[in-house]
Amino acid sequence: MTDPEDRALTWSFNRRAFIGGAAGTVALPLVAKAAGDANTAAVAADLSLPVDVTLQINGATRPLNIDIRTTLLDALREHAGLTGSKKGCDHGQCGACTVMVDGRRVLSCLTLALTVQDQPITTIEGLSQGDQLHPMQQAFIDQDAFQCGYCTPGQIISAIACVKEGHATTDGDIREFMSGNICRCAAYPNIVAAVKQAAPAVSDEQKG
Repeated sequence: MTDPEDRALTWSFNRRAFIGGAAGTVALPLVAKAAGDANTAAVAADLSLPVDVTLQINGATRPLNIDIRTTLLDALREHAGLTGSKKGCDHGQCGACTVMVDGRRVLSCLTLALTVQDQPITTIEGLSQGDQLHPMQQAFIDQDAFQCGYCTPGQIISAIACVKEGHATTDGDIREFMSGNICRCAAYPNIVAAVKQAAPAVSDEQKG
């Protein structure tokens, strides 16, 4: 029969061993977490540094050194010096920042510059050939399709894409597929007229 004093010593030892083991078990994840946090901090520090990117803008190669969070709009305006694309709402709701990437119209304020490397980017500055305006630019002038002009670069880029997408066959289609570009001056009837005027030339341009 085990002496009560021996049982007490055994229980005390086992209790200490259990508590010690449990403490070690809890400590291991904490140590691992601390190491993980340190690694994460190191990675975050690296990600905060500017990176080299190469953008193909209007047929020219533009090497830039930018923060990884830089939007395409800010890369164009602040780093490439192309201020034709406008910053309107900065939430992708007004269309003033519209550019074409690989033939598709995109909202450059919602597009990270890193995601469009090596894809052809077309801005309003890349449409004319010297002093010769693009047919859509000329149509906007002919039809008086702007007032303040702030939204006009995005409107023109979007209008070209609208025609190339095959959405400029009727007035209703033009209004529907240009609805993402807001004109606060309400020049919408003139914009529709401009798209209709330039549509044949833009279609021929696409075929060529």
